[in-house]
Amino acid sequence: MPRASSIAKARADKRAGKAPSTQAGHFVRDEIEAVRRGKHGVRSAKQAIAIGLSEARRAGIEVPPKKGAKAAAAKPAASGGGYKAAPRRPSSESTAKRSSAATKALKLESTAGASHQALSAQAKRAASTRTAADRSAAAEKAARTKGAAGRSEAARKAARTRSAKKQAGQASR
Repeated sequence: MPRASSIAKARADKRAGKAPSTQAGHFVRDEIEAVRRGKHGVRSAKQAIAIGLSEARRAGIEVPPKKGAKAAAAKPAASGGGYKAAPRRPSSESTAKRSSAATKALKLESTAGASHQALSAQAKRAASTRTAADRSAAAEKAARTKGAAGRSEAARKAARTRSAKKQAGQASR
């Protein structure tokens, strides 16, 4: 169940014109925190991200399905329907059993999939599949939607990062 604060942040992002993936990021973060707290485990960082994206879709965020995914019905309707999560089946005993079985299976999994190392490795793998043009377009959109205060904060953070790397490089000599 997504937190109300995540839903509010996602709505604020939508009003600011940010991408659906940015809006969904709040739900993904919630899921990663849930795993780290030990609510349940995951087999990989990808699974934690997928669960968060699923929660986002259920909350009404129009996150597109993965490219190449078999989801012809998930394509936006010509009338501008947008992407939707798969329709939920009506509640019944079998779905309750399935839900509890899925929860039980997740509880048996490790929390290592949400570790900083696992998420870093996943981010690097995902970034390696993107083209330079993709990355450039994303950076341009980020600059447009960030606003002056956001750009200023990003510049300060970049300067801190450069300073920290420089100090780490000198310490290793």
